Amino acid sequence: MKVVVVGCTHTGIAAVTQIFKAHPDTEVTIYERNDNVSFLSCGISLYLNGDVKRLEDMFYASPEDLEKQGATVRTQHDVLSVDTKAHQLTAQNMVTKEVFTDTYDKLIMTTGSYVVVPPLMGIDDSRVLLCKSYEQAKQLYKAAKVHKHIAIVGGGYVGVKLAEAYADTKHEVTLMQSHDQVLNNYVGPLISGKITELLKTHGVHVLLNEKVQAFHGNDQTDNILIETSKGEHKADLAIVSTGFMANTGLLQGQVDMDRHGAILVNEYEQTSNADVYAAGDACISHFNPAGNDAYIPLATNAVRQGALAGMNIFGEVQKDMGTQATSAMELFGYTLATSGLTLNAAKKEGLDATSVIYEGNYRPSYMPTTDLLTIELVYNRKNRQVLGAQLFSKHEVSQSANAISICIQNKNTIDDLAFVDMLFQPHYDEPFNYLNLVAQLAIEQERQTNQVK
Repeated sequence: MKVVVVGCTHTGIAAVTQIFKAHPDTEVTIYERNDNVSFLSCGISLYLNGDVKRLEDMFYASPEDLEKQGATVRTQHDVLSVDTKAHQLTAQNMVTKEVFTDTYDKLIMTTGSYVVVPPLMGIDDSRVLLCKSYEQAKQLYKAAKVHKHIAIVGGGYVGVKLAEAYADTKHEVTLMQSHDQVLNNYVGPLISGKITELLKTHGVHVLLNEKVQAFHGNDQTDNILIETSKGEHKADLAIVSTGFMANTGLLQGQVDMDRHGAILVNEYEQTSNADVYAAGDACISHFNPAGNDAYIPLATNAVRQGALAGMNIFGEVQKDMGTQATSAMELFGYTLATSGLTLNAAKKEGLDATSVIYEGNYRPSYMPTTDLLTIELVYNRKNRQVLGAQLFSKHEVSQSANAISICIQNKNTIDDLAFVDMLFQPHYDEPFNYLNLVAQLAIEQERQTNQVK
């Protein structure tokens, strides 16, 4: 079989590695625009704040590694078009400008995503930068050395981490968010408020409900003027981090896509064309808490889907179990960990959802030290199933989000979570683990609500 993989970051690497594990004699050709593969863009903030000294350490594989496995690796090659009926593509060598065609038996599209660039006046100013690729990361690092005041447009995961990175390096930072809270896709208002206060404590100017409308600058000034729905703000540099879109133009009109252009795939990562597979940021994922398909560009989904695509091009070997969009971030010494739906998102899905808040120490107060922990647990009142949770603490709680993810995956209820076996040791938790305790609060909330009725 001849397999062509278009794009080679997390997803492409996972697909190729899986192919050669089970089918080492497969003819695999990789096309990648960049001169590198496997860049960990989630590590950019670690480089910007100095935790990672060499940006090159954010690569976990090289073209040579893939060639040793048996792949033909064509970096700095741009795929210009794909003809799925003819099983053919046209590509250009970006160095020599040679244009040529290639054929395939199976095609795996791992073309990833690109930063959403809003159609704003001045967005092309040299002092307005993006944050995703290796080259963009180098540009950000260089620019921060000569610019003191940095404005970040977008208060999602990337924007908040950038704000932390630049606050840590003694920059003046302004974070602009068009919503009424930061991380609105990840947490509810309570924990978002705690994160906003944490950012402010570290000197970040957080501007909520301010939608950026234009950028103004000229060669005579060193700064850029950012026009928002509430006024104007000056900064030396602006970084736009307003989300991602699937990079799927090559297959437009040839395979089924959602209304945003993300490729639709079945449980085996197969598109509507039987010989074309897609994985990672280029396609949708099945979002288990809501029971629907959604665009969830996370590295975890990318790696998992890539590996499954590499398995399933040879037959229906392993189904994709779907995702809970589980994620975590470290922020000024605190851990934020989430899985599943927020309460607001659950209600938008039309679910009869509510939530309960647990606030307390993660382990007994008689221990030499302990830390406060906040958990918001979201559940379906109709069937009592766990829909999501967000945890925030100085204590490292990321693995608890993984436990919640398993609960959602297995359709466990608050009754299950309240009494599921979890370890007790005073070094780690109370006799009832904090996940048990927040579920017990949910049970009590339902009991009191039903009494009132």
